[in-house]
Amino acid sequence: MGEDATTLRGVPGFRPYWSAATVSSFGSAVSAVAVPVLVVTVLHASPFEVGLVNAAQFLPYALFGLIVGAYVDRFRRKPLLIWASVGRGVCLGAIPVLWFTGLLNLWVTAAALFVFGILSVIGFAATQSLLPRIVPRPLLLAANARVDQSDAAAQTVGPALGGVLVSIVTAPVAIALDAVSYFIDAVLIARVRVIEQTPARTAGARLRSDIADGLRWTYGHATLAPLALSTHLWFLANAAGLTVFATLALRTFALPAAVYGGILAVSGVAMLLGATAAPRLGTRFGAGRTIIAARAAYPVAWAAVTLTTVGTGTAGTPATVAVLFVAFAVHGAAAGCENANEMSLRQTVTPDALLGRMNGTMRSANRTVAAAGAVGGGALMTVAGDGVALLAVTLVFAGAVVVAMCSPLRTIAVR
Repeated sequence: MGEDATTLRGVPGFRPYWSAATVSSFGSAVSAVAVPVLVVTVLHASPFEVGLVNAAQFLPYALFGLIVGAYVDRFRRKPLLIWASVGRGVCLGAIPVLWFTGLLNLWVTAAALFVFGILSVIGFAATQSLLPRIVPRPLLLAANARVDQSDAAAQTVGPALGGVLVSIVTAPVAIALDAVSYFIDAVLIARVRVIEQTPARTAGARLRSDIADGLRWTYGHATLAPLALSTHLWFLANAAGLTVFATLALRTFALPAAVYGGILAVSGVAMLLGATAAPRLGTRFGAGRTIIAARAAYPVAWAAVTLTTVGTGTAGTPATVAVLFVAFAVHGAAAGCENANEMSLRQTVTPDALLGRMNGTMRSANRTVAAAGAVGGGALMTVAGDGVALLAVTLVFAGAVVVAMCSPLRTIAVR
């Protein structure tokens, strides 16, 4: 790694790393459309079965996140990431192959996605832990922001691209293209110039101790602990909010699918703008204050969404739609501003030897509470209505802000 590099252009390993992340993000955005279409229209799954297939992708985070985090710290991260990408490509590639041969069914698809999920747990833990070995720590904020920009662009353009591909070449073929993106990802990561020493092997009997060390570091650190709790609350509220909003927009307000997609696209554009501003904001105000300010925007945005449910005369009107567009623009901009700062802060305060465990712990908990939020949001909406559910979402977002404000995040900065 070029320690004398003062800009990302001077870091030889970053360009292929960023390119790999960009290719993977766009491929995943295509599959986000293609997989539901495959399950619903090709395999004719019931709503319950759709839920099972979705759970198959996220269950590995709850089951294996802590274990994977510990193992990532025992191996060189670049080879782990390469093989995780190859494995994910094979898992996705098996789906169209089985479809062409007439052997694909719902349970085979769920099994392939479950294995894909396990490999994704490994891949995400490795990629988040590899970046600090490629980029000097003073440039981590800029590097994370650059990756976030690509991810935001993928979330903006990818779903539309996925819809077009599904319409032209069918869902299984679109999934095959995502499989190819993971092989390209592996090739690009192989080109990353980084020197990694093989960590000292730890006996298998110490796995529990390693996991405990990761938990102790994440939830015992003066800054990481409140950040983790605030982030968990954010994932809980966000998953619940998006679940409720989908039903509210498409069923209660009866918005056309194009308008619903447009609202989400605006959020993606705003996220891209926020990610562009993230390094400057983090440098000027400090990573902690930037995170707190961004999180304070979420309850404001979701309070606005909640107000659209008051009364029946505004449902589906241009004024209601305008409020939804603005609210999701605020939501997206806040996400773009805070994510790079949060990731850089986590990478900066955590020793390299604990990065895998810290990232695995955080992602495992975040995905688990997100699954609970999605189920809980839908259940609360069914029992109490969309207005009450959205109010609860707003309050949980507010709780995330309070936790962050009442912590050392107010004064910490990434250096």
